[in-house]
Amino acid sequence: MRATPLHDVHTALGATMVEFGGWHMPVQYGSILDEVRGVRQRAGLFDLGHMGRVRVSGPGALALADRLATNHCARIPVGSIRYALFCRADGNPIDDLLVYREPDSVYLVVNAANTAADLAWMRAHADDFEVAIDDLTESTTMLAVQGPSSSTILARVTAGTDLARLGYYKFTSTTVCGLEGTRVSRTGYTGEVGYEIYVENDEARRVWDGLLAAGAPAGLRPIGLGARDTLRLEAGMALYGHEIDAGHNPVEADLGFALSFSPEKGDWIGREALLAVRANPTRKLVGLSTDGPRVPRQSYELLDGDELVGTVCSGAVSPTLGTNIGTAYVPLDRSEPGTVLELAIRGRRQACRIRALPFYSRTRKEKS
Repeated sequence: MRATPLHDVHTALGATMVEFGGWHMPVQYGSILDEVRGVRQRAGLFDLGHMGRVRVSGPGALALADRLATNHCARIPVGSIRYALFCRADGNPIDDLLVYREPDSVYLVVNAANTAADLAWMRAHADDFEVAIDDLTESTTMLAVQGPSSSTILARVTAGTDLARLGYYKFTSTTVCGLEGTRVSRTGYTGEVGYEIYVENDEARRVWDGLLAAGAPAGLRPIGLGARDTLRLEAGMALYGHEIDAGHNPVEADLGFALSFSPEKGDWIGREALLAVRANPTRKLVGLSTDGPRVPRQSYELLDGDELVGTVCSGAVSPTLGTNIGTAYVPLDRSEPGTVLELAIRGRRQACRIRALPFYSRTRKEKS
């Protein structure tokens, strides 16, 4: 099992460690619900070293990216980031990813469990393009600070850049904890203001410790994968293997913002299949909430009377909303917010209600 450069830090902090995507990662340091509240109210520090990091360079880098990725990579301004997917010819995804547009290359951040498959997919289609594909996952790592206090915390350890002014889905190079030329981006997977920091492996402990020290007055604390999953679910953000996978396409997952069908982009793998789905969708990803005692979990059945109408993709206790929440695909005629269905949970039924996504927005606080 692989480990990030901060593995020993997590074990020393008493984290519960689990296998995730082939990596030994902290799922929680204490109460998951308390960790969620900490990020929503203050800030959290995440080890994201398990995420795949790949640079595609050379004259054909953008052309290859536009052949494989669903978004229009050639139109991304230098210094900006876009969400995209790699899809098969049938339109179903291999992975979702972030595309960073560098001056002479593209930098991709992919899911840990799919890094090998993504690299194989890129290399299998690279013969017609003049590119170099470099896997940087083993030599670099990635941290994130998320939460309403994140800008204030980073201001204490950065120099030369006002990161509070860095736009959403932008990145820059600055000095962090004394390390010049450190990449910092602002994307986030929690629904809060947040930043990602990329460093070489041997500098990971220095930056982790520096951030915790600078953030202590603001309540910064380490956060595990369990809270991260609840945070992204509250914010309505898809997770590969749950809301999207080889059987769930990005059109019905409401990821149309990441699909470019413009003639200028040209053809890309999965385009024709997704155009057909867009013209005739049959189901929709929706939110669920239930006041019952049992939490929706992946694969639980969703019923309308005696009819099976879907299965749960993700579920959790939401401390932000004070109820149990989940996601599921349902037929279009059952997708209206307020529709009442039932969860089948270990031989029992529990009422649930369709909700619009996201459940939570830091600007709207709650969307229902």
